Amino acid sequence: MILDIVSYPDPRLNRACAPVREITGEIRTLVADMFETMYASRGVGLAAPQVGRPLRIIVMDPAQKESPPAPRVFVNPALERSGERILSEQEGCLSVPLNYRSDVLRYSAVFVTATDLDGGCFAEMLSGFPSIVLQHEVDHLNGVLFIDHISRLRRSLYDSKVKKWLNRANTA
Repeated sequence: MILDIVSYPDPRLNRACAPVREITGEIRTLVADMFETMYASRGVGLAAPQVGRPLRIIVMDPAQKESPPAPRVFVNPALERSGERILSEQEGCLSVPLNYRSDVLRYSAVFVTATDLDGGCFAEMLSGFPSIVLQHEVDHLNGVLFIDHISRLRRSLYDSKVKKWLNRANTA
């Protein structure tokens, strides 16, 4: 089932998420629905708070268009960032309206520990684009949006655009 995506400035996006205590049928269904929602929205990652669920769950598929799908699930992920700081160019987000994009500094690699849908723990090193996607999604679990990483001036300009857009939408 395709879920509704929560959009900025909804305050649910600014809250830290609770850990998943047990992998249940309900969690597996949520993950399947999150994948369906992410693919329907042409995204490469989706965190549970983006669909209104304050849980530490991420789905992602950072495969490039010419590659076969590579879906990944991370439950209760914990990151150790490493490598150099690199520029994630024109980063965007399904929860940030008006197709706003901006450059964001991220780390070139992360070491992640997480739980899979069978309840097993795993650990691995990710680098490049998958690392950037995972950092972006983990930020969501901590109540942080990529626009929280941009300059105050750029953020102020974006917030003004969103306010105007919301005013127009509410009066239409």
